[in-house]
Amino acid sequence: MSFALRLKQYREEEASLHWEGTFEDYLGLVEKSPHIAAPAHARVYDMIASAGIEERDGRKIYRFFEGELFGLDAALERLVEEYFHSAARRLDVRKRILLLMGPVSGGKSTLVTLLKRGLEAFTRTDRGAVYGIKGCPMHEEPLHLIPHRLRPEMEKELGVHIEGDLCPVCQLRVEEEFGGDILRVPVERVLFSEAKRIGIGTFSPSDPKSQDIADLTGSVDFSTIAEYGSESDPRAFRFDGELNKANRGILEMQEMLKLDSKFLYHLLSLTQEGNFKAGRFALISADEVVIAHTNETEYQAFIQNKKNEALHSRMIVMPIPYTLRVSDEVKIYEKLIRQSDLRGVHIAPHGLRTAAIFSVLSRLKESAKADLMKKLKLYDGQDVEGNEVDVKELQAEFPYEGMSGIDPRYVINRISSALVRSDQQCINALDILRSLKDGLDQHASIQPQDKEKLLTFISMARQEFDEIVKKEVQKAFVYSYEESAQTLFNNYLDHVEAYCNHQKLRDPITDEEVDPDETLMRSIEEQIGVTENAKAQFREEILIRMSSYARRGKPFRYDSHERLKEAIERKLFADLKDVIKITANTKTPDPDQLRRINQVLDTLVSKYGYCPICANETLKYVGSLLSR
Repeated sequence: MSFALRLKQYREEEASLHWEGTFEDYLGLVEKSPHIAAPAHARVYDMIASAGIEERDGRKIYRFFEGELFGLDAALERLVEEYFHSAARRLDVRKRILLLMGPVSGGKSTLVTLLKRGLEAFTRTDRGAVYGIKGCPMHEEPLHLIPHRLRPEMEKELGVHIEGDLCPVCQLRVEEEFGGDILRVPVERVLFSEAKRIGIGTFSPSDPKSQDIADLTGSVDFSTIAEYGSESDPRAFRFDGELNKANRGILEMQEMLKLDSKFLYHLLSLTQEGNFKAGRFALISADEVVIAHTNETEYQAFIQNKKNEALHSRMIVMPIPYTLRVSDEVKIYEKLIRQSDLRGVHIAPHGLRTAAIFSVLSRLKESAKADLMKKLKLYDGQDVEGNEVDVKELQAEFPYEGMSGIDPRYVINRISSALVRSDQQCINALDILRSLKDGLDQHASIQPQDKEKLLTFISMARQEFDEIVKKEVQKAFVYSYEESAQTLFNNYLDHVEAYCNHQKLRDPITDEEVDPDETLMRSIEEQIGVTENAKAQFREEILIRMSSYARRGKPFRYDSHERLKEAIERKLFADLKDVIKITANTKTPDPDQLRRINQVLDTLVSKYGYCPICANETLKYVGSLLSR
């Protein structure tokens, strides 16, 4: 489709969203769809809920945040249910400032941006349609036109709640333009847009000495005072502060706790009473979700200041920690890489995971119930051998775990640094760990006393990487020696079948009857931790699985039973260890060795996501590990 055609389609879609009518027409719309008159908190919750909610592992998952925020399921559930859902049902939390508190690069700004962009898109749907008085600088709810004495009856008739009063501009227009006939007042559909300052506002602190409260509440237009004669005439006032423009939607307060108290008390009035003071006017009604964010250090300093006590109870503090799941941390890196110039670079398998292990280790609190690596694996949903620890108990031990540690952007910055230094199109886990280590001296927030601990975490991450790549190369070698794996497997099955049926086997060389080879069976079973006491049960299980496959006419191969497959691979790998060391490290391989090397490299590339460069480096690295 050409750009001209797409542009035409876009303009037609925009035109279809336009609606204008009178207040009388609007009442008809509300009667059919009362939700269009919902307050701001209810609209935000409706936006989140309409994207879909599902239950996973006893927790609510909101699809609205999927693909953008990772590892924050618990924090998001608390945010949506305890704040937005409760506020949508008109409970008292709607009269509170929402304060997101967490470490840098933890997702606070991303969360607010998602809500703002989501609300912009939601108001362009039928479900999220918003209407305002045409010409009102605050795009206010048209139901404010209804006199207070008539509201109880209209609320019952329409099935809505009506809160707030007309802004000074609309009050003047109703009297002067329409002679008090509110039914003729024009109403239009409003599309939220931060760029156009409609329904979404952002306020950032600047120099406390020069920042004016007018940035929040609007200011007098001195060029019109001579025309209108008074500062109290609404036509001589610019209702262009962030509180005005964010009406009906979201107001983001960046680094709110750095603001002077005069700004904060305006926010208190807005959230608690639903109005604020501007110029020489009566209180001005506003309906908006105020979302602020800060870090833990500033929050602690804020609550310790006695002058701020009145503000404490007017805030709902939502901790937004770093993710503590390695798999989710990897998704964060992948997202940041997609947004960067690193998109065309190949990162070897397990490179991001190894970096994520380091990051998550730095965020975990030490527990007497489990060491850090075991805790990391349990949090990530991995099976840990001999685990008797309940994950929920571990999580309950430190409710605010994840509020400190290495942030995702540091890792991405170090990956970028590794690429620039190596000038390669492929980097591996060792390159990333080396860069992470070199960057510790440059990280402003890392204290000297913390450096030793972080170096230990890098070492632990490398050990975990060593185990992962050894297993992967092991599997690749076993794949190239698949005939050997199948032969070992068949041999094991013959002895297991004889053992379970209390029979003897015929020796292929001497043709004599012999007992099942216990040494062979145990050498395989011990690879996966099958104890002497559990061997009989394990063998019976294998025999039952064999019979089941036979009844269905299916071949029972060495990879048909996951645990036995792992045992066969480990056993074969142990038997081949010397061959692998020679094959991986030889500089002048013979034709058979060269064929094996190429077969393993092809397997790493085709099955495990390596490129030819990192596959070759990984094979050499594992060979060096086995030679130690």
